[in-house]
Amino acid sequence: MERRKYYVNVADGEISHRKHDNHDYLEIHATDSELSTLRRKFNNMHDAGFGTFVRAHIPIIEYHNDSSNDRYDENLLDVYQMLHDLGNKKTREHIESMGILDDRPM
Repeated sequence: MERRKYYVNVADGEISHRKHDNHDYLEIHATDSELSTLRRKFNNMHDAGFGTFVRAHIPIIEYHNDSSNDRYDENLLDVYQMLHDLGNKKTREHIESMGILDDRPM
Protein backbone atom coordinates (compact mmCIF):
# COMPACT_ATOMS: atom_id res chain seq x y z
CA MET A 1 0.00 0.00 0.00
CA GLU A 2 1.28 3.46 -0.89
CA ARG A 3 2.41 5.88 1.80
CA ARG A 4 1.52 9.55 1.40
CA LYS A 5 2.77 12.64 3.18
CA TYR A 6 0.55 14.19 5.86
CA TYR A 7 0.93 17.00 8.35
CA VAL A 8 -0.38 16.40 11.86
CA ASN A 9 -1.22 18.94 14.55
CA VAL A 10 -1.65 17.00 17.79
CA ALA A 11 -3.15 19.91 19.75
CA ASP A 12 -6.02 20.24 17.27
CA GLY A 13 -6.20 16.59 16.26
CA GLU A 14 -5.77 17.77 12.68
CA ILE A 15 -4.40 15.65 9.84
CA SER A 16 -3.91 17.33 6.47
CA HIS A 17 -2.17 16.98 3.11
CA ARG A 18 -1.01 20.61 3.43
CA LYS A 19 0.32 22.88 6.14
CA HIS A 20 -2.12 25.59 7.18
CA ASP A 21 -1.30 28.94 8.76
CA ASN A 22 1.59 28.96 11.19
CA HIS A 23 0.61 25.90 13.20
CA ASP A 24 3.22 23.44 14.39
CA TYR A 25 2.91 20.34 12.29
CA LEU A 26 4.63 16.99 12.44
CA GLU A 27 5.27 15.40 9.06
CA ILE A 28 4.44 11.72 8.60
CA HIS A 29 4.18 9.25 5.74
CA ALA A 30 1.25 6.86 6.18
CA THR A 31 -0.92 4.36 4.34
CA ASP A 32 -4.70 4.72 4.34
CA SER A 33 -4.92 2.04 7.03
CA GLU A 34 -2.36 3.75 9.27
CA LEU A 35 -4.11 7.06 8.77
CA SER A 36 -7.42 5.50 9.76
CA THR A 37 -5.86 4.14 12.96
CA LEU A 38 -4.39 7.55 13.77
CA ARG A 39 -7.76 9.26 13.24
CA ARG A 40 -9.39 6.68 15.51
CA LYS A 41 -6.83 7.47 18.23
CA PHE A 42 -7.63 11.19 17.90
CA ASN A 43 -11.37 10.39 18.14
CA ASN A 44 -10.71 8.32 21.27
CA MET A 45 -8.82 11.27 22.76
CA HIS A 46 -11.72 13.59 21.96
CA ASP A 47 -14.24 11.23 23.56
CA ALA A 48 -12.09 10.77 26.66
CA GLY A 49 -11.50 14.53 26.81
CA PHE A 50 -15.24 15.08 27.01
CA GLY A 51 -15.38 12.58 29.87
CA THR A 52 -12.69 14.52 31.72
CA PHE A 53 -14.68 17.72 31.20
CA VAL A 54 -17.72 16.13 32.81
CA ARG A 55 -15.61 14.75 35.68
CA ALA A 56 -14.17 18.21 36.31
CA HIS A 57 -17.66 19.42 37.18
CA ILE A 58 -18.32 16.65 39.69
CA PRO A 59 -16.09 17.44 42.66
CA ILE A 60 -16.53 14.11 44.43
CA ILE A 61 -14.70 12.20 41.66
CA GLU A 62 -10.96 12.45 42.21
CA TYR A 63 -8.73 13.22 39.24
CA HIS A 64 -6.41 10.29 39.85
CA ASN A 65 -9.36 7.86 39.94
CA ASP A 66 -10.83 8.97 36.62
CA SER A 67 -10.74 6.37 33.85
CA SER A 68 -11.38 9.08 31.22
CA ASN A 69 -8.04 10.68 32.10
CA ASP A 70 -6.33 7.32 31.82
CA ARG A 71 -7.91 6.67 28.39
CA TYR A 72 -6.93 10.14 27.18
CA ASP A 73 -3.34 9.72 28.33
CA GLU A 74 -3.00 6.25 26.81
CA ASN A 75 -4.38 7.40 23.46
CA LEU A 76 -2.10 10.45 23.51
CA LEU A 77 0.91 8.19 24.03
CA ASP A 78 -0.33 5.92 21.22
CA VAL A 79 -0.64 8.94 18.92
CA TYR A 80 2.90 10.09 19.67
CA GLN A 81 4.20 6.54 19.19
CA MET A 82 2.51 6.34 15.78
CA LEU A 83 3.82 9.78 14.79
CA HIS A 84 7.31 8.70 15.82
CA ASP A 85 7.04 5.46 13.85
CA LEU A 86 5.59 7.15 10.74
CA GLY A 87 7.42 10.47 10.97
CA ASN A 88 10.32 11.90 9.05
CA LYS A 89 13.64 12.52 10.79
CA LYS A 90 12.61 15.97 12.08
CA THR A 91 9.37 14.56 13.52
CA ARG A 92 11.15 11.65 15.23
CA GLU A 93 13.79 13.98 16.70
CA HIS A 94 11.15 16.38 17.99
CA ILE A 95 9.18 13.60 19.71
CA GLU A 96 12.37 12.12 21.17
CA SER A 97 13.32 15.57 22.53
CA MET A 98 9.98 15.69 24.37
CA GLY A 99 10.80 12.50 26.28
CA ILE A 100 7.14 11.48 26.19
CA LEU A 101 7.92 7.96 25.00
CA ASP A 102 10.96 7.33 27.22
CA ASP A 103 9.17 5.00 29.64
CA ARG A 104 7.26 3.06 26.98
CA PRO A 105 8.40 -0.41 26.02
CA MET A 106 9.45 -0.49 22.37
